[in-house]
Amino acid sequence: MSVSDFMTKTLIVAQPEMKIFDAVDLMKKNNIHRLPVVEKERIVGLITEGTIQSAMPSKATSLSVYEVNYLLNKTTVADVMVKKVQTIKPEASLEDGIYQMRQNNIGVLPVVDANEQLVGIITNNDIFDAFLKITGYNDGGTRIQLRIPEDHKGILADITKLLAENDFSILTVVVNRKELETIIELQIESRETTKIEQILKKAGYDVFEAVLVSKKT
Repeated sequence: MSVSDFMTKTLIVAQPEMKIFDAVDLMKKNNIHRLPVVEKERIVGLITEGTIQSAMPSKATSLSVYEVNYLLNKTTVADVMVKKVQTIKPEASLEDGIYQMRQNNIGVLPVVDANEQLVGIITNNDIFDAFLKITGYNDGGTRIQLRIPEDHKGILADITKLLAENDFSILTVVVNRKELETIIELQIESRETTKIEQILKKAGYDVFEAVLVSKKT
């Protein structure tokens, strides 16, 4: 899975010469918290609610309301935007995007192509959505968790064959390797939870969770 699979492609952007008040209105109108700043289709900065808040005069300032409004009306996006922006390529793996966000303690990565043109943006919310999709959370069906001994090669092929022979389709597979065992979580396209559990147990698998999950809309 790549960044391009989960990034937002319909972009709301700001220009460097845009006034701060206009940037705030744009974010409120579109219910977003940051804006890539673009010039000639290339990203030149990033403005967020946090950077705007930092640019606002302190409540302790001696300026009058009129002076504050005059100052803010003169302030442009270019005056307060973050200019050193972390970016990522659309073909990068989703894991690389997550790692880059974590390493730099940021919640957004503008996505740029080989020509450094902005083609998308991926945020921590997009990452959350990706996780839900990968785990099959929205799909419904039966979720099964199996404990597998650490040294058990070919186990996924065996499980897949067993379920296919009984006319069950696997939607997603998540493997969690621990020190002495491996946990395999399967999302199966069926509401016959009890039957699936019985088939797996009869085949010798250690089923420690079998639950019916509803489809999310």
